[in-house]
Amino acid sequence: MEKARKLAQCACVALAWSCLSPGAVALSADPDFLPGVQVGTVGTTAVNEASGLAGSRANPDVLWTHNDSGDSARAFALNTQGTLLGTYNILGAGAVDWEDMTVGPGPLAGQQYLYLGDIGDNSANRGVSRPPIVVYRVAEPAVSAGQSPVNVNLTGAAAFTLSYPDGARDAETLMVDPLTGDLYVVSKREARSRVYRVPAAQLVDGATITMEFKAELDWGGTTGGDISPDGTEVLIRRYADAALWRRPGSGNLWDAFPGSPFAVPLRSEPQGEAIAFDAQGSGYFTVSEGTNQPIYYFERVPEPVAGLLLIAASPLLRRRRRR
Repeated sequence: MEKARKLAQCACVALAWSCLSPGAVALSADPDFLPGVQVGTVGTTAVNEASGLAGSRANPDVLWTHNDSGDSARAFALNTQGTLLGTYNILGAGAVDWEDMTVGPGPLAGQQYLYLGDIGDNSANRGVSRPPIVVYRVAEPAVSAGQSPVNVNLTGAAAFTLSYPDGARDAETLMVDPLTGDLYVVSKREARSRVYRVPAAQLVDGATITMEFKAELDWGGTTGGDISPDGTEVLIRRYADAALWRRPGSGNLWDAFPGSPFAVPLRSEPQGEAIAFDAQGSGYFTVSEGTNQPIYYFERVPEPVAGLLLIAASPLLRRRRRR
């Protein structure tokens, strides 16, 4: 009987270990995500070139997206199943080549804002100029994940005209640091994509700003990115792969990029450009250009909980101490 109890206790410990991700057990500090699962389908043909994606922080289960070049200045709210919740026209904004969007803080404390990047410049490497690149910021409206579709005009958008310190670039990645409010643009067409910053204090309506070069990535071709809601992780993708960088402690965001990134999974998509964390940083969404495209979600694997193992092993440990 004693031998049977010991075998059962050992089995409990083994089971506890087996329930955890093998990768997480071996490298508990490393981010680990499950393979993506389809959670929905974009349910409106008005979204036919989803180039940017943002997970709302203020509206539960709401995603924001917009089309690539050729559309008007508007954003679409979807629930995470892809149902259209509303079309939101950004009054006073232009749309030459919108490539990415994000959500983040702004001038009013406690208010979340939509940031929309008219930053695409496919001809930059051929010396052909386009109108100046612009980022628009507008207060995020209240949206219910169960509402009927609405068509709303959003007023009060601020516009920031941006330039690079080292010549025109094509870019498809726009991010805002939730801890500082700083804005980041990542270039696309270099062998090593370049990271540029605008301090939050310079994001004043009507401002013309020369961005600061801050870092390079180990690779180029970036098509989208996002910063986790707690500001500790940076997620950047290309068409076929993606990576995650960790901010070093409470340091500057750009200090993450000299470090080695962690590879994270993607699903095969026709032209996947968009990626965004969910509101809790518990995973991320992706979607491709094209009509009625799948929405994929990649759930984070929790780091091992030592208490689970201690609970499973505690009877055996107590018995050993009594001997």
